[in-house]
Amino acid sequence: MPDYRRAITHLKRADPKLAAVIERVGPCRFAVRAEGTHFEAVARAIVFQQLSGKAAGTIHKRFHGLFGDRCPEPGELLLAPDEDLRGVGLSRQKIGYLRDLADRVASGDVPLDDIDSLGDEEVVAALTRVKGVGRWTAQMFLMFRLGRPDVLPELDLGVQKGIQLAYNKRALPTPKDVLRIGAPWAPWRSVASWYLWRSLENGDGQGG
Repeated sequence: MPDYRRAITHLKRADPKLAAVIERVGPCRFAVRAEGTHFEAVARAIVFQQLSGKAAGTIHKRFHGLFGDRCPEPGELLLAPDEDLRGVGLSRQKIGYLRDLADRVASGDVPLDDIDSLGDEEVVAALTRVKGVGRWTAQMFLMFRLGRPDVLPELDLGVQKGIQLAYNKRALPTPKDVLRIGAPWAPWRSVASWYLWRSLENGDGQGG
């Protein structure tokens, strides 16, 4: 696990409110999901959209079962019949999203093999060309797949709620508020976001 001492030192100095959250949550266990391919990671994100974890996990397992219990290559996915994909529980809309992903990766329009070399916003721009992949999904890819340390998902409800609790705000902060409040956390905004999410799990004695 990476050593986040530098990040924590910076965040505590930059923001007393966040420092209190860090103290309550404890050690940083932010971890990158390194298994599988980048294509598999984006395909998984599409499958899991708007579903409970259990239901999505079942569909994802059946999806892999069509291809010998593994994620298909883009070309394999493009050749798979719609009826087979519908048969594992994928909606027509998600099948369209997965085919668009496979087509764009196969053509090089979305350069997943070289995406590590792109800047954060370049990664977001590339991934959001895929139907069904929005800014939030791209930011989760940056954080948990590529391990980028300075991502602040301003649209994320958990991050917004975490700031609301930490700052004792009456209303949820807007995305612009999130970016303004989080500006001092750079270059460790991914770590700050992780702490805000965990603060909701711990409750800070309140909801979330």
